Amino acid sequence: MSETAELRRIVRLLNTTLDGTKHVLISLTNVKGISFVLAKAILMKAGIPPDKLLGELTDEELEKIEDVVNNPDKYGIPWWMMNRQKDPRTNESKILIGDDVSWVMTQDINLMKKIRSWKGIRHELGLKVRGQRTKTTGRVGRTVGYQRKK
Repeated sequence: MSETAELRRIVRLLNTTLDGTKHVLISLTNVKGISFVLAKAILMKAGIPPDKLLGELTDEELEKIEDVVNNPDKYGIPWWMMNRQKDPRTNESKILIGDDVSWVMTQDINLMKKIRSWKGIRHELGLKVRGQRTKTTGRVGRTVGYQRKK
């Protein structure tokens, strides 16, 4: 860091306000939709050391990070690292961040409900979806336990 540049305490990156006093690797994981492994790959492709503080990055480096996230295929990030693999509508893999993650998940659940799939019906009924036990767990709003008659 040069003497003229100051550490920015708050940095706006990928439509998220991040803490500039933390390492870039840790700060990127605070963006919804970016995991630790994906953040490490993004920094590697952007050529930024992971132990550098986020507030020390220049505007060009921040733009490079955004470009890697927006165009992962251009930088050679494998499809299995992306959080939206083989989108049913476009059949392409991409990285979703921020509110897009929850919006797409809601759209997928609504599609399952509309086509009346097993998972969609379980979502509608408010039951467990992924094959968990329901005999003793997941009880909400009912009397739980056993009472002896007097």
